[in-house]
Amino acid sequence: MKDLDVEGVTLRAGTEADAVCGVPPDRVARPENTEALGRLLATARDAGATVTPRGGGTALDWGSPPRSLDLMVDTSALSWIDHNAGDLVVEVGAGTPLAELRRTLAEAGQRLSHDPVRVGGTVGGALATGVNGPRRLLAGTLRDLVIGMTLVRADGVVARSGGRVVKNVAGYDLAKLHTGGYGTLGVIASAAFRLHPLPSAVRVVSVPLRSRERTERSLAALRATAVVPAAVELDHDRLCVVLEGTAEGLVPRVEETVRALGGDDAEVTEALPEGWGVLPTEGTLARILVPPAEVPSLVEELDALAGDVRWYGSIPAGTLYLSFAPGTPVDVVEKLSAAVRRAPDRSAVLLRAEPHLHEAGVDPWGEVPGLSLMRAVKDSFDPDHRLSPGRFAGGI
Repeated sequence: MKDLDVEGVTLRAGTEADAVCGVPPDRVARPENTEALGRLLATARDAGATVTPRGGGTALDWGSPPRSLDLMVDTSALSWIDHNAGDLVVEVGAGTPLAELRRTLAEAGQRLSHDPVRVGGTVGGALATGVNGPRRLLAGTLRDLVIGMTLVRADGVVARSGGRVVKNVAGYDLAKLHTGGYGTLGVIASAAFRLHPLPSAVRVVSVPLRSRERTERSLAALRATAVVPAAVELDHDRLCVVLEGTAEGLVPRVEETVRALGGDDAEVTEALPEGWGVLPTEGTLARILVPPAEVPSLVEELDALAGDVRWYGSIPAGTLYLSFAPGTPVDVVEKLSAAVRRAPDRSAVLLRAEPHLHEAGVDPWGEVPGLSLMRAVKDSFDPDHRLSPGRFAGGI
């Protein structure tokens, strides 16, 4: 492979610790800024090198194994925060840890209304995987919070869309295209987000998960109220409703929520549970999308197929995460995936599949509507298919 030495880029040999779904890179490059990242990708294009970006390294086992991995781009040096508290806007480098961003914004009484699903993740990694936490119910998904993005194309050209004002309409909406793209269309360098004030108080009302019929009645009663929860979350054996606001204003909302959920066995706490929204880091992890009204019946159906699983997810958003115990046999995972995928309005994606599933040829993605259009977009943005080849659905 042609020499990849580039000004402003630190280069080293790849190791097994850098492996993406078991595939180690030949080399790892760490550009010091966006301009160096552009030069690096231009040089990689000339060398015909395949490239996969990395943030905090917390999702290297997500998605499908790349067909080839000549160069891993470590974005950790792209770490900076430019916070405009008066406009409730922040621009941040892709390599910035989400925990650091959260601390900085909290000092100004603000937040990015996104619950990280992995400990140690970065802004770029959260955008590239596109997985959202519980509070998407109130604030929207992460890509809904993006108002601008800077990325580097496969040919090294730096592209920008949007800006640093909420009503900015300049350029194409590249943010929505690249969020959840697993680095297959470009490398995210930075993003600008709209923010929200931190609530002065939080209350969590939780009840044990009951029979399907009783859960459905509780959810129907909750929807009939005016409490406007920030999240309605299923945590395996408990149903949690998160309310945000002022301490005084939360009193009647908590009371109304307790009544809706059935009252007697409800527990009220003043803080989110430890590890709120964080998904398990071991075993196979599936994301299931289903019409919200069908969530309770789907849980009952799949729980009968395999008992050694745990459930997480947002009921109003129709998003469930199913965590399989490490070493779960291939046939069990395939059986549950097939049970979900049989219905046309449901989907099941294996966000993280254990090595024995990849070796058995299990398809993590299932049937993907619009795949031909996605392939056309890939051909347009990355005609040589050098960016994270094979990481996404349909081998994109």
